[in-house]
Amino acid sequence: MPTISVEHQLIPAKRVNGSAVYNQAHEKIGRIEDIAIDKRTGKVAYAILSFGGFLGLGEKFHPLPWSVLTYSERDDGYIVPITEELLALAPKLDVSELSGWDDTESRDDFYTYYGAYGAKPYW
Repeated sequence: MPTISVEHQLIPAKRVNGSAVYNQAHEKIGRIEDIAIDKRTGKVAYAILSFGGFLGLGEKFHPLPWSVLTYSERDDGYIVPITEELLALAPKLDVSELSGWDDTESRDDFYTYYGAYGAKPYW
């Protein structure tokens, strides 16, 4: 995966996809599978974190509010203020939900859960 340069403020989504995600102890906990952009505001709403599983089987997909991710040049990835244990308890999506997911009904669940970790709504 190409290195993400912090000298540029904008980054294409294809370079975010696949980026590593670490906890605050700099331990890798997953990777960004995709990002979700609100089509009305144009703001990035979520990073879809792929977590768990083995060789693509049993992975869970966690829509992390974009506001809880911080880019780390040191790690060449993103840091989130949440442990693997708390992530395992977080709201998640099944792989079948990824392509047609609409957060209208689940938005409050995600922002309530991640609000304790600094999530700010994108709308």
